[in-house]
Amino acid sequence: MGSYIGSSKGKVLVTGGSGFIASHIIDILLEDGFHVVATARSDEKGRRMVEAARPAQQDRLSYVIVDDVAKDGAFDSALKGGSFDYVIHTASPYHLNFQDPVRDFLDPAIKGTTGILKSAKAHAPALKRVVITSSSAAIINPLNHAKVYDETYWAPWTVKDAQNPKSTYETSKVLSEKAAWEFMETEKPSFSLAVINGTFTYGPVQRNLPSLDAMNTSNVRVRDMIQGNMKNGLSPTAPVFTFVDVRDVALAHVRAMTIPEAGGNRFYVVGGNFSNKRIADVIRRTYPGLAARLPEHAQDDMPDDVYGFDNTKSKKVLGLEYTSLDKSIKDTVQSILDLSPGL
Repeated sequence: MGSYIGSSKGKVLVTGGSGFIASHIIDILLEDGFHVVATARSDEKGRRMVEAARPAQQDRLSYVIVDDVAKDGAFDSALKGGSFDYVIHTASPYHLNFQDPVRDFLDPAIKGTTGILKSAKAHAPALKRVVITSSSAAIINPLNHAKVYDETYWAPWTVKDAQNPKSTYETSKVLSEKAAWEFMETEKPSFSLAVINGTFTYGPVQRNLPSLDAMNTSNVRVRDMIQGNMKNGLSPTAPVFTFVDVRDVALAHVRAMTIPEAGGNRFYVVGGNFSNKRIADVIRRTYPGLAARLPEHAQDDMPDDVYGFDNTKSKKVLGLEYTSLDKSIKDTVQSILDLSPGL
């Protein structure tokens, strides 16, 4: 899994280091010889993250505590005196359980994103590039789908949409990404920005996952299937019918960090279409022993006129070669079984 990086390595701050995507980013960075400092919300999460790295690489991985990314100056201490070359900002909420949309989603997403950029400008004079994890939620308009989406599209959500639980997450991604580009335009820092707009993300769960309950949102449906929780019927796939493998997303971040031409760009990172029926079919085919836990006569709810996607930019600029749904789901299941052998 090469990443177009020559002999000169550098130091990278990765925010949200214990997260699903971040864990795979850290794996690639360490494999490529970078020094990595990751943010964690607690010592426990930080220690678990370091211990999950290969023993030979642990001396190039450390962590700093950032307990609330929405606080003013949250990243100042992490960046001060760190001599960082790059920042990859993945820290942002994506969960389905929240009480206050502003406190639980908008503030961490928007203030966390502008906060890392402000801190980087103030305290990281040698910084070359910041890469931010955004989402296809900042691109897709489910109210009026485009025939084919690419990086030129923006979802229509505004602040008032955050009060609707069905669009709170999407609003947080749109507003935080727009805030990042506005910062670059108005503040004109010495570093450049690249943004990764991924979609539903499958692939091997992180090695430091404390339990199956702590799994990333996308992989939960795979877990539920192999636990037999959908034996009596699959849940609807809608509203998202596109997927990407986490290893491709991680590689996209690292390449967007180092490839000169990637600066100033957003990248729609999507590997293909999926439905819950197609996931179940992959599990049945690749793990016959789990077939009894899956529904026998499920219908494929993929719409005939499902929106298309154009990932040409990510292929040409970042050199991505996307992982198939079959491999992504097969490897996801194996990682869950490895984590919980008695499942």
